[in-house]
Amino acid sequence: MNNPIIMDHPLIQHKISLLRDKNTGSKEFRELVSEIAMLMVFEATRDLPLKEVEIETPVAIAKTKVISGSKLAFVPVLRAGLGMVDGVLKMVPAAKVGHIGVYRDPETKQAIEYYSKLPVDIAKRDVIIVDPMLATGVTAVDAIAKIKEKGVKNIKFMCIIAAPEGLEAVKKEHPDVQIYCAACDQCLDEHAYIVPGLGDAGDRIFGTK
Repeated sequence: MNNPIIMDHPLIQHKISLLRDKNTGSKEFRELVSEIAMLMVFEATRDLPLKEVEIETPVAIAKTKVISGSKLAFVPVLRAGLGMVDGVLKMVPAAKVGHIGVYRDPETKQAIEYYSKLPVDIAKRDVIIVDPMLATGVTAVDAIAKIKEKGVKNIKFMCIIAAPEGLEAVKKEHPDVQIYCAACDQCLDEHAYIVPGLGDAGDRIFGTK
């Protein structure tokens, strides 16, 4: 299932080029991340179920469709995932938002969880986990596992840029989770940064470096 769906829409690809540029400042970087997330979630929600309803227009009764079935929740992986939240909520404003704080220990390369706050009805919702970067896949694998522990059956993972190593890690551990990304880069360097990537997404979003 989770061969990545790579979103090659021209608007997304154009914005990623601006995102990669080392001269792009924090304000523009934040705006671009939010805009890309908004465009990506359009495709990631393509399979939402619909039901037919009757609506009275100013002219006549119309048979039309609305979203039905499972409700949605977005779960950003802190902290960089926060940069994608505004964009996805613009498209699905009724969705709930949970938060998972996980980081990769620089020495052991293991996932360390430091925060988790999820909607109380998370088990009844479809969940889209958002994080701008999928590098080693360590934090993504752990975040998905935490969501599964809550009883969630339908999980998607949405990132902007992915490395082959991260895609393989998620595919191996969570073959039932569909991955959506906007670019698959070459590899990881010795510091586990995506090459060519865009640097540290969290630092560039929040201006901390």
